Amino acid sequence: MTKWTPTHEAPEPLEGPVVPTIIGGTVLWFVLFLVQLPFYGWFDDHGHTWWVWTCLAGAGLGLIGIWYVRGRDAAIKRDSAAPEPRADGPTAS
Repeated sequence: MTKWTPTHEAPEPLEGPVVPTIIGGTVLWFVLFLVQLPFYGWFDDHGHTWWVWTCLAGAGLGLIGIWYVRGRDAAIKRDSAAPEPRADGPTAS
């Protein structure tokens, strides 16, 4: 049996507006939590309170995601702004 190997190069990863996307998703989760909160009694009567808490958990995890992607974005910008090391300089061996 032969091992499967790809016959073409992998595409470049898509880079888009990551920070605004994560912020938008976090805001959406929090808005969904706030919209469901007045109906907590109905959710409790029908055994669906996990819907409310899932929205709150999504908003909380989104805050962690915002912190993470902002740091990632800053690191990418720092790396692209750093000068390239010279190839003809002395090397440490």
